[in-house]
Amino acid sequence: MAKNNETVTMKGSPLKVEGRCVEEGSTLPSFKLTGTDMADVTNAAFAGKVVVLMSIPSIDTPVCAIETKRFNQEASSLSGDVVIVGVSRDLPFALKRWCGAEGVSRVVALSDYKYRSFGKEFGVDLPDLGLLARAVFVVNKSGKVVHVDYVQEVASEPDYDAAIKAVKSCL
Repeated sequence: MAKNNETVTMKGSPLKVEGRCVEEGSTLPSFKLTGTDMADVTNAAFAGKVVVLMSIPSIDTPVCAIETKRFNQEASSLSGDVVIVGVSRDLPFALKRWCGAEGVSRVVALSDYKYRSFGKEFGVDLPDLGLLARAVFVVNKSGKVVHVDYVQEVASEPDYDAAIKAVKSCL
């Protein structure tokens, strides 16, 4: 589990990452994303909730699919005070199609395709690929970041146990 985005790789090759690192103890950065219904969604929509915010390169890739399904499964055993949000630059239509086809109903799928600001605000912008790096942030009900995991190898899964432990510490 990495606390910074300084050495992100894809299949061992270094990637250029832009944006500031989010640190544990900091306030959740503001964001404006697009939902699967094409409506704007901001962090205000999740106020008062424990939020697992996962940044993924693309829902249509194997590791992203595994991660999204795993967090969807984990959500079934968590309190209604927890919301899991998956963010990528996939089009909202693709996110809606994939979630429907895979039975993913507990992950709020949001897209950064329109505003393209999430990547820089969260330190996950991969400008040379036009994608987001893999990372997981857990935010408590007060809007403070309590867990940060910048996954060093884009093709690797995050530390699910550490993220869920952080969620449970907020309840």
